[in-house]
Amino acid sequence: MPPIFHIAQINLARGNAPLDDPIMAGFVARLDEINALADGSPGFVWRLQGDEGGNATYLRLFQDELIIVNMSVWETLEHLQQYVYRSTHTELIRQRQAWFQKFAGAYAALWWVPAGHIPTVDEAKVRLAHLEQHGPRRLPSPSRKGSQPQKPLLKRWIDDCR
Repeated sequence: MPPIFHIAQINLARGNAPLDDPIMAGFVARLDEINALADGSPGFVWRLQGDEGGNATYLRLFQDELIIVNMSVWETLEHLQQYVYRSTHTELIRQRQAWFQKFAGAYAALWWVPAGHIPTVDEAKVRLAHLEQHGPRRLPSPSRKGSQPQKPLLKRWIDDCR
């Protein structure tokens, strides 16, 4: 039986410089590779893309020009975790301090969406605002008992996006 719900995620990062600055070259050089890895990963459903090169990094969705946005939808939290923590993507996580500043405030959120629903940026901003106001909480699974990520998992996700 196909899942009734999928997991959506947004994460923000504030660059140490604009994307066309040499400081950011190592990150920008890996975008196509990492996005292709996501697109081909088990459980991948959708990711936010812009007009330039199929990634969302050049979209300016916040007043701060250094903030970049990543949004995606996955069939399960386990699929998202596999991509984030057990793939080549981890190389970028390890190097993030070279490219990104510490982020003040909520910059990552996870939430369930009905299968087939593509979340909007405004929807994601509401999730971030809620997280900012209320803090992290359990993300209960609407589809089946026993698949609830616990607070430590959400904390790890948020910490890893810093």
